Amino acid sequence: MTSRPRLLLPAAFITSLGNNIQLLGAALLLVRAQGSMLDVGWLFIAVAVPQAVLSPYFGRLADRFDRRRLWIICDLVSAAAALALPVGLALGVSQQPLVYGTNFALAVIAAQFTPASAALIRERVPTAQLRRFNAHYEIALQCGMLLSAGVGGIALQYFGSKPLFTFNALTFAFSAVLVFAVGTGRRPTELLGAKTRAAHPTAARVLPLAPLALLFGQGLVVVTVFNALLPVLLIGEWHRGPAVLGVVDALGGAGFLLAAAVYHRSASRVGDLKLAVGGFFVCTALFALQPLFGVTVLMVLVLLGAFLFGQARIATRSLLMTSVDESRVGHAFGLANGYGLAATIVVMLIASVVTGHSDTRYGFATVAVISLLAAGLAAAWISTISRRAASNHHGARPVLRSPGRAV
Repeated sequence: MTSRPRLLLPAAFITSLGNNIQLLGAALLLVRAQGSMLDVGWLFIAVAVPQAVLSPYFGRLADRFDRRRLWIICDLVSAAAALALPVGLALGVSQQPLVYGTNFALAVIAAQFTPASAALIRERVPTAQLRRFNAHYEIALQCGMLLSAGVGGIALQYFGSKPLFTFNALTFAFSAVLVFAVGTGRRPTELLGAKTRAAHPTAARVLPLAPLALLFGQGLVVVTVFNALLPVLLIGEWHRGPAVLGVVDALGGAGFLLAAAVYHRSASRVGDLKLAVGGFFVCTALFALQPLFGVTVLMVLVLLGAFLFGQARIATRSLLMTSVDESRVGHAFGLANGYGLAATIVVMLIASVVTGHSDTRYGFATVAVISLLAAGLAAAWISTISRRAASNHHGARPVLRSPGRAV
């Protein structure tokens, strides 16, 4: 059967839409019922912890079993778990444990989905097309995330929670149908020729996994903690309304989409590694400046920061895919996702404590410092290993063999 990897893009969009509708809707339910953000914090922990713990192990599973089948199974089980929430609400099950339980189950499934989806993309998309495909993939994920806020909020307000969560279950089922339609055919085995190297230089130079996982994970830290600090800054300290928060979020989404649109050209000119490290450095510096000069400057800096962050994020994704053997892509993304979520929990707690004892300016600055240290460590790590590899290559001496004697 012919492989149709382009169908993975709408499947990723629908899965992202479903995951974020589920989390947003569950958080709104808890806030309405309990009136406490502490319950929402526990919801975040219930979602993050199982992924942080299980992602590395599930990444190895993604390398041992059929990746397409794993993606389909993840979608079908997610549909069943999402459907359990409206069914439970209709049956009168206690709301709080039901919300925590269904989101915990979805988080466990997501720990398998992330490495399996990345490994399937590497398996089906030719190396020369990875940059363009990864950019489109990130656009699909971000569009799903952005649309989920509008769809979830409006549907919850006008139709109620049960129809919303039922629709959410159907999104996962539709994603499974699309991935099934991708087919079983794999791309032909590639010979790493001059054309492939020119199209994707990272394919010719293998980079160490650990610092790449560090770069990928700290990108997750930045965007997650930013989304937690922004409402505190705008609504809690600057006393702006939800509309301003929505505009800033929209500008961030627009910056990321613009980044995905130009990423292929940027990476072709400067290379994925320079784009990843440089993008994270500049974006983090802007992150520290965002709460200092008022709403107008904040909007400009968020747009610019998201533009740089998006390119760095996609570049890191491409590096992870091409710097390990195809048979180990699931392990690489499982490790990176697990580290990123674990680090997010730690940095979130640190930023919360700092902000609670001062204000969000110091929270933003703390996250910026941590992110700069992480990006700097990753860059130094890669540079050191690359120099050692180059030194060993140039310093190697030829092995002399005696004529007529087996060595």
